[in-house]
Amino acid sequence: MINANNVVVFDEAGIPSIMVRFTKEKNSDLFPGGSDTTHPMFIIDGKEVDEIFISKYPNTIINGKAYSLPYMKPATGLTNEQAAEACFSKGPGWHLMTLPESAFLVLDSKRKGTPPHGNTKFGSYHADPSERGEVCAYGGMTLAGSGPATWAHDHTPYGVQDLCGNVWEMIAGLRLMNGEIQVIENNNAANPVDASEKSKFWTPVLLDGKPTRYAVDDGSIRLTNEESGEDWDGCRWADVEADIEAPELLKALSLFPASDAENDGWLWVDTEGERLPYRGASWSFASGAGVGALILNYPRSLVSRNFGFRAAFYRKAEN
Repeated sequence: MINANNVVVFDEAGIPSIMVRFTKEKNSDLFPGGSDTTHPMFIIDGKEVDEIFISKYPNTIINGKAYSLPYMKPATGLTNEQAAEACFSKGPGWHLMTLPESAFLVLDSKRKGTPPHGNTKFGSYHADPSERGEVCAYGGMTLAGSGPATWAHDHTPYGVQDLCGNVWEMIAGLRLMNGEIQVIENNNAANPVDASEKSKFWTPVLLDGKPTRYAVDDGSIRLTNEESGEDWDGCRWADVEADIEAPELLKALSLFPASDAENDGWLWVDTEGERLPYRGASWSFASGAGVGALILNYPRSLVSRNFGFRAAFYRKAEN
């Protein structure tokens, strides 16, 4: 069978990646109450793009570059900067999957009613052990795309695979700074902009002129725009509280539930210093895993066998 949204894209080295194509949509298409503005995934450098290609599989590394290929061991043990370079080095338009792109997948699976299953219990799906992938490392990691169709974001053979469990995935364009939610505007992280700790491109998400924050109090996580102390904890997305009306941008970026249907998995937060994001969870997180699971606990120096990544791509306009 042929599916027009599964595309083979070659990089400058002439090596293919299997990608899933998504076309431009509005926030109102993706979640109840969303406006008719274009979802941020499709806005790069102030211009709208018609399509974005996201790696069908968690990436492997070949000659220092990132590739989306089936039945390969996901690459792990890289820093965020190293993973980004493995994507940018493939040529113009290639990049580490960004916050808006990961959020689009959360929202798309939610509206379709197909939150992906995955490798959440050492090679199998915790809620149905008959769903299994092919274990390849560490007693739990599975080969990319080796699970059933329910492990895709749309529960079909043509969707984006392995977003729930298997390995945590680095995403670009989001950080916490002392609890303050900061992003790189729209999908501008799809270009090699400065994303260092001191970069001028980090922008707080504002409500009534004040930055929005995650606060941790007595084991709960809440959205606020008031100063909060230093703490860390985690909870299910359904249990995240709010002192404020969440800005639409946070819903579009899957940083706050956009409807009564909760994001899959858990949210973990550390409000001390700079913390970079990872999504999906790894092979031992059971019900804590999910396409929307998000951990904001670790510094940019983190290196771990449980943390991988995937690339995305857009066609840059010719000058």
